[in-house]
Amino acid sequence: MNPPNLKLAVPFFGVTDMEKSLDFYVRGLGFTLKHQWTPRGKIEWCWLTRDGVSLMLQEPRSETDPLRNSSQTKAFGVNICVQCEDALALYREFKARHLPVTEPFVGNNMWVFKVRDPDGYPLEFESPTEVPEETRYSEFVSAGK
Repeated sequence: MNPPNLKLAVPFFGVTDMEKSLDFYVRGLGFTLKHQWTPRGKIEWCWLTRDGVSLMLQEPRSETDPLRNSSQTKAFGVNICVQCEDALALYREFKARHLPVTEPFVGNNMWVFKVRDPDGYPLEFESPTEVPEETRYSEFVSAGK
């Protein structure tokens, strides 16, 4: 019997402004820079991690790259779902950092909230709950739970 061959899937986002994206992911979401590629004195590609989650970012090398000049909506049809122990703790952490997070709600027995990065990529943070479906966080808090 062969050992498993597939080990990890890492989202790879094309970004239009690496500095802005790094600020969002490192300062905002608390990721750490693990690897970087700096062929011209600035980061053009990087690998970020936080706990068991990784992602990669790359800025186009050319100003004429379609990513920089596309009229298409970025990240259309893409949704990255991060499974957490406590999504509500992350919601409070990100909200304290003034990130544009959506209000958490319960869907599929999970607390779920979303934040979009500077290029529009949606990141959902989810954790299991026994709270009734479709409960909003504000309702949960006002009920004193």
